[in-house]
Amino acid sequence: MTSAKNKSGIKSWPQEDRPREKLLKKGAGALSNSELLAILLRTGVKGNSAIDLARNMLSKFGTFRNMSHSDDRDWKEFKGLGPAKIAQIKAALEIGRRFREDEVLGGKQKISAAKDVVDIIMPQMRDLKTEVFKVVYLNSNNKIIDIADAAYGTVNQAAPIVREIIHGALQKFAAAIICVHNHPSANIAPSAEDKKITGELSAAAKLLGIRMLDHIIIGDGSYFSFADEGIMS
Repeated sequence: MTSAKNKSGIKSWPQEDRPREKLLKKGAGALSNSELLAILLRTGVKGNSAIDLARNMLSKFGTFRNMSHSDDRDWKEFKGLGPAKIAQIKAALEIGRRFREDEVLGGKQKISAAKDVVDIIMPQMRDLKTEVFKVVYLNSNNKIIDIADAAYGTVNQAAPIVREIIHGALQKFAAAIICVHNHPSANIAPSAEDKKITGELSAAAKLLGIRMLDHIIIGDGSYFSFADEGIMS
């Protein structure tokens, strides 16, 4: 005998089992990952309900993190899934990431160690395919004022402009900065160029009374901190 859930459409399910109704009654925390994803999809494709499609997606990608860093080729196997639904999913994942950032910035988190910065920034940088150079601006109590992109690079290099980074610190009335960039290769050892830019930034900041506290290199699940290693200029 076939249960209601095995029918192709979610509308054929009992109301209490439908993801949207379940969310409204019990809250989003009561839903599985596939049920949350099914709500974003709204409808399925031929032969598969939204929940079936959501399960297939999670089976392929494994995690929402992997899904957020996918490209168009990864979605081709899901027949009937158009660009509008893919865009909805990616937008929702990005909203979730920015929500975590907003929580940190809204609370003006105090930075006491490199790991405090890594915990904030690694989720958005560890999977990037090209180098991105960011600057964390801090007030006199080492609380975050802002986190801003300073430069975008190729697969293996970024060329941040020292003057613009220091100008940004002055505009934001920052007392200190921490620079962060990723290595897409996942090799976190600093290059000669990394060491050079660290020295240039530190010297320029010092001239204007701004402290450069650290330069952090992000890999995939690991990081390198110039300050932790005792090699800040």
